[in-house]
Amino acid sequence: MKKSTEAFRVDPAATAAFSALRSALPNLRPLDEDARALKAVVIGGGTGAPVSIRTLLSLGVQTSAVVAMADDGGSTGVLREEADVTPPGDIRKCLVAFAKDPADPLVRALKYRFAVARDHALGNLLLAALEDATGSFPEAIAICEKLVDAQGHVYPSTLDHVVLSAQTQDGRILDGQAVACHSKTALAQVWLSAEDGRPPRPYEPALQAIREADLIVLGPGSLFTSIIPNLLIPGVVEAIRASRGRVLFVCALADVQGETWGLTAREHFEALTAHGMEGLIDYMLVHSKVPLRAESPATGSFAAISGAELEHASTSDLNDDQLIKGVRPISISYADMLAIQSRGPIVISRNLVDAEQPTWHSPFALRDAFQNVIKLSRARRS
Repeated sequence: MKKSTEAFRVDPAATAAFSALRSALPNLRPLDEDARALKAVVIGGGTGAPVSIRTLLSLGVQTSAVVAMADDGGSTGVLREEADVTPPGDIRKCLVAFAKDPADPLVRALKYRFAVARDHALGNLLLAALEDATGSFPEAIAICEKLVDAQGHVYPSTLDHVVLSAQTQDGRILDGQAVACHSKTALAQVWLSAEDGRPPRPYEPALQAIREADLIVLGPGSLFTSIIPNLLIPGVVEAIRASRGRVLFVCALADVQGETWGLTAREHFEALTAHGMEGLIDYMLVHSKVPLRAESPATGSFAAISGAELEHASTSDLNDDQLIKGVRPISISYADMLAIQSRGPIVISRNLVDAEQPTWHSPFALRDAFQNVIKLSRARRS
């Protein structure tokens, strides 16, 4: 009997381009032995964090990830609502990024979504089932780490079932991560609460990984719904402050959702400082097609997929189809770079776009940038 190709769908991932990096590794300049002994932790969610994970692994750096637990959309949202499980989706994506062999059939199968089963991802179902079977979400993660021969550890930032709320720049209140990330106006602030209304409790191994890190990478990914939710867990910012590690913020390339619609790279930085990171960011990596100079205009660097850059400050007058097509770069100007650097971070601007996927990072450009940050941080420490 002929198998239906529509029954199976593999989640698209920005780390797909990293297969080229993997094959090129023997010819790339490696880090020295001391640099490979560094410990790095990536803080984020399931879309952007895997990009940093694969980049750090390609450099031979000991890597772990702390992942936001606010996801309530798609397959994860259904499982949260109907089975009362800990959100598995972002954890699953990071586990796959840590897999020793991304081409292994089991690893690929974990990314499969089933049209015949409400579009659930196999990895989400496996984590949910293992949490129920063991009575422990960390144990479920540990089992999956063994299954994929993970080259690092994935830590949820909290084990509490949390709800993300947001206030938009025009003052509206939105409840739920899925609602907030598709806001029709950029967000101004977000906050978390456990489902019973009390402050969420941190997952101590996640805090320990942060405290022990030599390099802490924020992002890339959704600013308000993937990166900042981790910082809202009590103890996370304090762990960053207590760490000896340098902090790198990898700014996203483009707006493909509503939550940061129209925000510049400087406004991304200011959102982080407003949520606890003032004085804690050492480096900020931004995408710019041209070098930032005094005479340079504000630049993002690539044309919107829809053809021309959109001028909307709000997406309230755009329908869903227009929102999907409306992708514009996050801009940075020379003046904004100076303003950011006046508050502490070193801004590193590079052309970071993948030539074939204009909303994805180039693996080679990102790897080179990370390598330079590691060298800079070691020099500053010396």
